[in-house]
Amino acid sequence: MTTSYTPKASTTVELKPSYNIPLVLVIAAIPMLVVQPWVAGAIALFGLFLMFQAVTLRLLFTPTDLDIYRGETLIRRFPYQEWQNWRIFWNSIPILFYFKEVKSIHFLPILFNPNTLKTCLEERCPRI
Repeated sequence: MTTSYTPKASTTVELKPSYNIPLVLVIAAIPMLVVQPWVAGAIALFGLFLMFQAVTLRLLFTPTDLDIYRGETLIRRFPYQEWQNWRIFWNSIPILFYFKEVKSIHFLPILFNPNTLKTCLEERCPRI
């Protein structure tokens, strides 16, 4: 399902969680139990960890920053003015979100709606 909603750069947009990656990992671990139980367990635990993160974390695109919240607590703020570049890997099946700030590089699994993520990124910090 696609939506025609386009957020405006002057508003705050909260991304809806996406459980695609955690579910694929947990489901893929089930048949692996027969062949490699330890590997299957590790993959399933990682999938459950990502599921927990998708449930508890909130990403908000404000007019000036990308804010990450756990519940009502602000965990981290990334001001757009410090961003140098960003990229979403594998556009057909978005799995990983990369962005580079002046002082650091970040790789994040896509645990939120990838279409809204891309729209917000294009509006707020166009790629260099």
